[in-house]
Amino acid sequence: MSTHYDCIVVGSGHAGCSAALAAVEAGCTSVLIVEKAPRDWVGGNGYFTAGAHRTVHGGLQDLLPIVRNVTPEQASKIDVDPYTVEDFIGDIKRLGQDKPDTKLVKSMVESSREAVEWLARMIDIPFILSFHRQAYEVHGRQKFWGGMALSTEDGGKGLIKAHMKALEKAGVEIWFESPAVRLRAEKGTITGLVVQIDGKELNLSASAVVLAAGGYESSSELRAKHLGSEWEKAHVRGTPYNTGDGFAMAQAVGAKLIGDWAGCHSTCWDANAPADAGDRELSNQFTKSGYPLGIMVNIYGQRFVDEGQDFRNFTYAKFGRQILLQPEGCAFQVWGADMVPFLRKEEYGDEIVEKICARNMEELADKLLEKGLKDKECFLKTVHDFNAAVQSHRAEHPTLRWDPTVKDGLSTQSTTVALQLPKSNWALPINQGPFLAVKVACGITFTFGGLAIDPDTAGILSKETDAPIKGLFCTGEMVGGLFYNNYPGGSGLTAGAVFGRKAGGQAAKLAGKSVK
Repeated sequence: MSTHYDCIVVGSGHAGCSAALAAVEAGCTSVLIVEKAPRDWVGGNGYFTAGAHRTVHGGLQDLLPIVRNVTPEQASKIDVDPYTVEDFIGDIKRLGQDKPDTKLVKSMVESSREAVEWLARMIDIPFILSFHRQAYEVHGRQKFWGGMALSTEDGGKGLIKAHMKALEKAGVEIWFESPAVRLRAEKGTITGLVVQIDGKELNLSASAVVLAAGGYESSSELRAKHLGSEWEKAHVRGTPYNTGDGFAMAQAVGAKLIGDWAGCHSTCWDANAPADAGDRELSNQFTKSGYPLGIMVNIYGQRFVDEGQDFRNFTYAKFGRQILLQPEGCAFQVWGADMVPFLRKEEYGDEIVEKICARNMEELADKLLEKGLKDKECFLKTVHDFNAAVQSHRAEHPTLRWDPTVKDGLSTQSTTVALQLPKSNWALPINQGPFLAVKVACGITFTFGGLAIDPDTAGILSKETDAPIKGLFCTGEMVGGLFYNNYPGGSGLTAGAVFGRKAGGQAAKLAGKSVK
């Protein structure tokens, strides 16, 4: 067993794999990934994603060369608007209330298209156009919306499978059930890592260590400490092994913490899903992202968010928090028969979620009482008032047409009727039976607080000097300062690849093996 490596990466998720493969490409000849989890849990949170990557692009023609699911005939019936550097930066800053670090965001965004190309060409990530998540058919054409178009075949499972194949081909070692215990340092320079194997500590030396060990979302104790006591009851969407270990190791060598330590990515999640870890089989199918097509109510029958505030991929990462803050930390999503066909089968299929169906709203209310609804009359009044407000708005704006690919302006706010909490877009009356409801909870994905890094090298900064700690790098969920409060869907995987590539390249330079 070797104990010296050019580069050691902590964590086998998408970000860590990207760093390891970038290190090999840049010239490292001995690269090791150490993973706390057993082999059956390889892939970190990346495994549980839809594989979505948000990137700058020039439109459909720019993306076609890297996707695998579009024929020339299909391409003639697809609309994908360009997504510029300004668009991407603007979305991160807007959703983050202008708090994200400008230099960090700019570095990630400007490198996004090159990183996606690298993933496709060098790692053979099976990119596809995300028809099932990011497009609706309008007038016979597939119209993409929300600035994002890319995902991967078989979602996160396909993403991690491609990484594993590439790592094997590149000769990268992976040690499972080998948690990193602490970093080794001499005179302010990182010289290696101590790992635990079969209960015994093993000293490893390396020119560079890349931390890609995920956030603290799987630790109920740290969630309560940083996010608030209510977060102890949040469902963990992904790996149960992201418990903040990497932060403790980094702090022990003087690393600087930064970012939104009170914030996280959290979504509408199946209330019947496992509480403490994701399901390796169903994975991301527990997501319940159909709320823009209907309404959400708490157990007292009251709406609590503007379901049409923005495109789903700009609101889903914050609405989990809103559900958690409701009584008993759960809610119901409700639709009429006209919207049910638009719900994603992967999330709302008969074998995926418990469906609460009824011929009329009175019957639906009675069935919801059996599932936790506390106030039937309030629920019925909420639906009645919502429908009346929608009808009043439509009467004043008869030319508006429902269109889920744009912010269509169909709302609940008219000159005669205006709800205290509006639905700003895609508001249709819920008056066609049979009706459908599902019960949802909060699923936490990853935490936003992390380590301060150099935007150009991914080097972890020292708390004392604000300069990079030599030999220590970071990528993935552990990077702080990039997201605050909310984030644009698909940005996390892209950021992991961008900063993983930077870290891997720097590792080769430190090992004296950098190649052009």
